[in-house]
Amino acid sequence: MTEVSNFVIPAVIFFVVASGLLARVKLYECFLKGAAEGLKVVWEVLPTLIGLMMAVGILRASGFFELVEQALKPVAAILGFPACILSLLVVRLFSSSAATGLALDVFKTYGPDSYPGLITSIVMSCTETVFYTMSIYFLAAKVTKTRYTLTGAILSTIAGTIAGILLAAQLS
Repeated sequence: MTEVSNFVIPAVIFFVVASGLLARVKLYECFLKGAAEGLKVVWEVLPTLIGLMMAVGILRASGFFELVEQALKPVAAILGFPACILSLLVVRLFSSSAATGLALDVFKTYGPDSYPGLITSIVMSCTETVFYTMSIYFLAAKVTKTRYTLTGAILSTIAGTIAGILLAAQLS
C-alpha cells in the first residue's frame, strides 16, 4: 500500500497536466491565477486564524481546560468516560493542532493502547474542528447566514465522540 501511495499524487499531477495540454489550456497562466486567488483567500482568513489560535493558547495556558476538566470529572465518572478527554473534546472544536498537543499528553500519561488513548485516537479521527472550519470556509465563501451548520456539526461531533467511546470500550 505504501508503494501505491507514493505514485498516487504524481499520477494525479500528471493527469491534470496532460488533460490541460490536450485541451490546449494555458496551464501556467491558470496556475498563476489560481495561486493569486489562493493568496487573497489566505490574506482574508489570516486574522480569523490568528484569533482562534491565540484564544486556544490563552485558554490552555491559563488553566481553563484543567478547571473545566475538574468541574466535569464527577459527570464523566458517572458516564464511565475518562475526564482527561474532556479538555481534548473542547479544544478539538477550535483547533486541530492544539488538540493534537493534548492528545500527545494523553498518550504520554496513559499510553496509546490504554482506554483513554484509544478514545483519543478515535475521537481525533471521528470529529472535526467545527468553529475553525466554519469560520475559515464561511469567511472565504463570504457566507453570512450559516443556518443549521453549527447544530449539524455539533451533533456530528457528539456522534463521533459516542462512537469513539463505544469502539474504545470494545477494543480495550
